[in-house]
Amino acid sequence: MLPLLLSLLAALSASFVSSIALPGGPPVSMDYLAYDAQNDRIWVPAGNTGKVDVIDARTGKVTAVEGFETASVRGRYGKEHLVGPSSASVGDGFVYVGTRAGNRICAVDARSLEKKGCATLPSMPDGVAYVGTTREVWVTTPRDGSITILDVKNGAEPRIAGRVAVEGPEGYAVDPVRGLFYTNLEESDRTLVLDVKTRTVVATWDPGCGKEGPRGLALDAERRHLFVACTTKVKTLDAGRGGTVLGEIETGSGVDNIDYLPSKHLVYAAAGRAGTLTVAEATEQGALVEVSRTAAAEGGRVVVVDARGTAYVADVKGGRLVVIR
Repeated sequence: MLPLLLSLLAALSASFVSSIALPGGPPVSMDYLAYDAQNDRIWVPAGNTGKVDVIDARTGKVTAVEGFETASVRGRYGKEHLVGPSSASVGDGFVYVGTRAGNRICAVDARSLEKKGCATLPSMPDGVAYVGTTREVWVTTPRDGSITILDVKNGAEPRIAGRVAVEGPEGYAVDPVRGLFYTNLEESDRTLVLDVKTRTVVATWDPGCGKEGPRGLALDAERRHLFVACTTKVKTLDAGRGGTVLGEIETGSGVDNIDYLPSKHLVYAAAGRAGTLTVAEATEQGALVEVSRTAAAEGGRVVVVDARGTAYVADVKGGRLVVIR
């Protein structure tokens, strides 16, 4: 009886996994994804295709936003690869897209999908974060050891407004209530807290990720729990009491960007080397309790979640999103 029950449960679990093929692939290079709750859309900067694929989360329909350039660049290990749009962040009526070809941040109308104005940065962008407290976009630019700040009070026309020196920022999270910006220092295994109004570092914490350092971040602003992705686990830091580690969960190897669903207190972590998606519930005390672990995609190290709790894992080699409901 037990083997039959386990087989039925496995079949039921598999029925909740599907995929969405992206135009122009495979492969399709993907890094930072975003979810627009107001329009119920997933934004997928698809670097090597020179497009941003926008997915209707209700129907799965894919619409490509064009007009982004691509360029061949030499990577960290000397290999040439094609880059283009790589990151997105949802703002007030606009989505801000970072493109590594030309080092630009461009505004796209969140409803009409019309590409608007762009600002050229002095260095290649990595993560892009809308900061509603100051109506700015903060861009991690690790190649020149900084965070570049854009004024987006005129939402369609971003313009450079400042720079904060930060050596190798990796990942981000924003507390819109308290006006705080979080980022990691991958090389030195530290997590920084910055005040967005003064543009200064107000705290430095040790997440204890080890020599491979911390990667992505997610935040429960209400509980003040900051979730830090190490490469093989996720940790909960107490953002209200000095960054103390409250809990952790093993995820398998190859984690990069993570996501969080505040309505259900769920953390989502895709492990690229393990090829799995781990979903964990964060308790009120900060402990992380595994809810599910599902086969996703080899190399899938980036995930974004919609309002229903559906997860979208980037499968670069397959040129698709693995959808796990």
